Amino acid sequence: MNVVIIGAQWGDEGKGKIVDYLAHEAGIVVRFSGGANAGHTIVLSGTRYALHLVPSGILYSDKIVILGSGMVIDPEALFIELDGLKAKGIDWEGRVLISDRAHIVLPRYKELDKQVDSQRKKPIGTTGRGIGIAYSLKASRDGIRLADLDDEERLRNLTDEDRAFLGAWREKLLPMSVPASSYLHHHKNSWTLFEGAQGALLDIDTGTYPFVSSGMSCAAGAAAQGGIGPRDIDRILGVFKAYTTRVGNGPFPTEFADDSPGSLSNYIRTTGNEFGVTTGRPRRCGYLDLVALRYACMVNSLDRLVLTHLDVYDNLPEFEACVAYKINGKVVEDSPASIKDLESATPILKKFPGWNERIDECRQWDELPLRAREYVQFIEEFTETPVSIISVGSDRNQTIIRESPWIRS
Repeated sequence: MNVVIIGAQWGDEGKGKIVDYLAHEAGIVVRFSGGANAGHTIVLSGTRYALHLVPSGILYSDKIVILGSGMVIDPEALFIELDGLKAKGIDWEGRVLISDRAHIVLPRYKELDKQVDSQRKKPIGTTGRGIGIAYSLKASRDGIRLADLDDEERLRNLTDEDRAFLGAWREKLLPMSVPASSYLHHHKNSWTLFEGAQGALLDIDTGTYPFVSSGMSCAAGAAAQGGIGPRDIDRILGVFKAYTTRVGNGPFPTEFADDSPGSLSNYIRTTGNEFGVTTGRPRRCGYLDLVALRYACMVNSLDRLVLTHLDVYDNLPEFEACVAYKINGKVVEDSPASIKDLESATPILKKFPGWNERIDECRQWDELPLRAREYVQFIEEFTETPVSIISVGSDRNQTIIRESPWIRS
């Protein structure tokens, strides 16, 4: 059985925790896109693990994890991460595999990434990790894949500096190389979890272009870049927060207008720990955008939604969510493609009463306060998508499972 998990907003939705939780039932976890610009945080028994390239299932000692063909991999960042895991007692050797079709991020890409973004009239807000350059070279057929490390003719097209860098990592990378599609075919009876990076609204095709990532963060990416065909996907889950955040530049219709100390924005950021795992920079915060969430459900064929950070609202007497936009004086109920329209959009908000009690110890749906359940039910009705999992805290065990994704419908 193959289950896909993607972010249903602009990333940072809590995918890492959910993948980690559901990986208990899986045999293999595949990360199918992105690079070291992604950041997944997992809290286990009070210990915090920050993952950037390695799939979240690595914390289970019996799981195989695969860095898929859609990823762009910085070898130096990868082994810093692996060394950090080893220092915390995670034995990863023999369990971390890399698709031989994955691309390599070379050192010079990083500076070039920053230069390209700084020369734009409207910078994207890149993390400067060389991700965009790696994907650009991949599209122009000038990139270097893991499989190419044994191809002397291909390597001759590179600079001496590039070849020296790859030579230094070759002996570490090649033993981890695997033909991902063949590997997954031979293990087709295993339960496999496919983990996306960033979020649906950052997808190169269906996101808020051009303020998007360079890779595929949509559900279709699991098939295109994960090593399986689209008919082999059994279930697709989209993870979203009880509110919305965004990192970097780009339109954000529901962003809080006031970001001063003591504001709702500041409260959400502090309570929800809304700071980048990779960069540490504060995330932009805003109301839950149900228009954008419904769009993400449609374009990704989401079977179920996963709600995280619901506990952040515990102490609020009331809160709001966006149910439509007002653009050029007109009420708009669908997510527009035009960046100009999104930038000028004013959210139409619906108020919800708070529950004023802690929910972090709830483990069953019926244990949640009535007002919390009513909020979830409104989201389900609006998006026409059931919410099957609810996270009420950062720890693995602070999770409510209403329906397991591993049960075939």
